[in-house]
Amino acid sequence: MFLTSWLWHGLALRDLEDLKIPLTLYFSLAGLVYILLGFGLTFAVHTSIQNEWISLKRGFPFTSSLLGMALGFVVYLVIFVLGMSFTKGGMVHVVADVLWQMVEQGLGGLSVSLGIIYDMHRRYLEAERAS
Repeated sequence: MFLTSWLWHGLALRDLEDLKIPLTLYFSLAGLVYILLGFGLTFAVHTSIQNEWISLKRGFPFTSSLLGMALGFVVYLVIFVLGMSFTKGGMVHVVADVLWQMVEQGLGGLSVSLGIIYDMHRRYLEAERAS
């Protein structure tokens, strides 16, 4: 998610140049935020699996992405209410930003689900070797 954020804001939009704080401080704080978001998303996916809100049998990566998108929408609402934004581009910017947050966190949810699938597959292969 941190990499996709940098690609979006740093390369595609080039709005990191307009920051009023030093880039090192921005990247340090952004890294901390993305670690917390990743932890929160991983916790949410694991909790959803344990409570059987998400099924591992049907569309698990898609459902995890949807959970990530919901988190992205919540993150955007917090950012919007606090007034933190790179630019003041009106309603078009608001719509683009909320969609981007949902895509970015959706990719995070997909990454978490793929990590869980990989871990389950690895444990299955270890159990098969032990048999």
